[in-house]
Amino acid sequence: MNPSSPAARSVAVALLALLLVLALLAGCERDPAPAGQPPAADSPAATVVALATRLQAGDLAGYARAAVPPALHAELDAAWREDRSRWPLSDLPLAGKLPPLLAAFGAEGAEARLQSAFDRQFAGQDQQLDAAAQSLSLWGVEYVNNEGEFSDAERVHYAQVIDALGAWATDAPLADRERARASIVRLAAAARAAGLDEPSDFTALGMTGTLERLQPFVAASMRTFADYGLDLGASLAGLRVEEASQEGDRAVVQVTYPLAGHAISTQVMLERIDGRWYPSDSVRNARASLAPAASTDDAPVAGDDADGTTPAG
Repeated sequence: MNPSSPAARSVAVALLALLLVLALLAGCERDPAPAGQPPAADSPAATVVALATRLQAGDLAGYARAAVPPALHAELDAAWREDRSRWPLSDLPLAGKLPPLLAAFGAEGAEARLQSAFDRQFAGQDQQLDAAAQSLSLWGVEYVNNEGEFSDAERVHYAQVIDALGAWATDAPLADRERARASIVRLAAAARAAGLDEPSDFTALGMTGTLERLQPFVAASMRTFADYGLDLGASLAGLRVEEASQEGDRAVVQVTYPLAGHAISTQVMLERIDGRWYPSDSVRNARASLAPAASTDDAPVAGDDADGTTPAG
C-alpha cells in the first residue's frame, strides 16, 4: 500500500480522528504523591487532576467548562453558534477531520460500505498496514513539529504520543477482518447516536451541546482501542502529576504516563485567573479561536471530504 494514496490517507484520518480524545489527555491525572495523597485543593496539580477526571468520564463539555474562565467559556459558546470557534476541538491535530469521520460512520448503510472497503483494501494486508503505520507515524510527527498552531509543549507532547501510537499500530491486528467488523458496527452506532451528521449540526448545537453529543463516540472509540490492544485504562491508571514550580500566578506541572509501552512526559503550564488555575495553552488557544481573522487547517470546516481523503494543510 502506498502511504500517500487516498486509501492510506483515509486510514490515517480515521486513526488520528479516533485519537483526538487521547490527545486531549495533554496533562492529566490522579495521584502525584507516592503515598497516594491527593494534591492540595485549588492547587495547579489539583486543576490538572480535575480536568483528567472529566476526560476519564468522557465529559468533554465538563472539561471545556473547567479549562477556561467562565466569561471566556460563555464567549466560546456564543462563537460556536456563529461559526467563529470550534474550541476545544480545534486544539487537536487534524481536528477538521472529525466532522467528516462522524458523517462517514453515521451514514445510512455505512456498515456494509465500510466493511466492503476494508475487505477490498486492508483485510489480511498485515505487512502493508505495518509499513503504512510506520510512514504515517513519521508524517504525523513531522506535522505536529512543523504545522498547526501549537505551543512548544504541545508539539513535544503530541510528537511523543504519535510516535508511541505508531509503534502500537505496527503491532496491532489492524488487518483482522472480524475486529474491523465489530469496530465498524460499534462506531457507526455511536456516530448515529451523536447525531452530528453535518457541520451545521455543530453550529446549531453550540459548544456544550456538541461536546455532550460526542460522549458516546468517545466511549466507543475507547472500547475500540481496547479491542486492538491499546489499553487506555492502563495509561490512565499510570498517569502521575507533580507540581514542578510556581511563581505568583504562573505554575508548571510535570505529567507522565505510559502509552503503548512508551513513557510519555510533558509539562503543563498553568495560570491563575480570578483566583482559579487554568492551563495556559487552553486559555491561549480558546482566545485565539475567537479572533475574527483566525483560521487554521486544523479547525473543523465544511469542505473536508466525507471520506477523509483531503490532505491536511
